[in-house]
Amino acid sequence: MVAKNPKDSKTTITDLVLPSETNPIGNMFGGELLARMDRAASIAARRHSRRIVVTASVNHVAFNKMIPLGSVVTVEAKVSRAFKSSMEVYMDVWIEDRESGMRSKANEGIYIFVAVDEMGHPVPVPDLVPETDLEKERFDAALRRKQLSLVLAGKMAPKEATELKALFD
Repeated sequence: MVAKNPKDSKTTITDLVLPSETNPIGNMFGGELLARMDRAASIAARRHSRRIVVTASVNHVAFNKMIPLGSVVTVEAKVSRAFKSSMEVYMDVWIEDRESGMRSKANEGIYIFVAVDEMGHPVPVPDLVPETDLEKERFDAALRRKQLSLVLAGKMAPKEATELKALFD
């Protein structure tokens, strides 16, 4: 299997926030944003693996800014690390100022996907080779997040979490 770069999976989805997607004070529902992020991340994971992918977990979502009615919202997703059959997808969420068109980062999230065959069984995915400094930073951090998740789920002994030990030594 040929390794890929994060840019090979880059997915950008841009849409408008409509009245039916907002809460009583005129800001986008968190669940609406999560669904948009899931769609973008799913496409990115599929582009990397060229397989059917399923959402395995939402590891992190930060709602840092409210997204008002009428905003133009852009979700940018890229695979940040590939493991055996799973992929971490990191997303940045941007909003555009209505008048200036300037973009500002509103939110971010990390989803985990698993590539599967037609029977739903996990299948291997290509390795990922990060290129930029940010991609390398996210790639390295992905292993720490994976080990932490495995420790918390009881699937890895804390003493086996080599990346976590390095944080506390």
